[in-house]
Amino acid sequence: MAPLVAVVDDDISVRESLESLISSAGLEVGLSASAEEFLTSAHPRQADCLILDVRLPGMSGIELHRHLKADGCKVPVIFITAHASDNRARAAAASDYTVAYLTKPFDDGEFLDAVDAALKWKPSA
Repeated sequence: MAPLVAVVDDDISVRESLESLISSAGLEVGLSASAEEFLTSAHPRQADCLILDVRLPGMSGIELHRHLKADGCKVPVIFITAHASDNRARAAAASDYTVAYLTKPFDDGEFLDAVDAALKWKPSA
């Protein structure tokens, strides 16, 4: 069974393009338009990698990540954002589980390299 990459982004065009890109790499994809939608899906405990938009309506990607960590969910995360100059968000996103922090638009190769690194990532004890 292929690893599951869960994408949480409120922009439908980003979700659709990432779905196509991730699928082309032979991986399964789960899509959510919000953190709340993700939390009510089957993906939180099944995902092998999370792609989280930093700024989401309602709960942000950073808040979602904190919630999952507090819940004991040890899944590697790639944060994506359109706000390159937001250094506070970058600092808030940093954790033992953060594999990459990419600014939109990002290169397909750079993104897939980050996903590959996330899928190889192992949590510390």
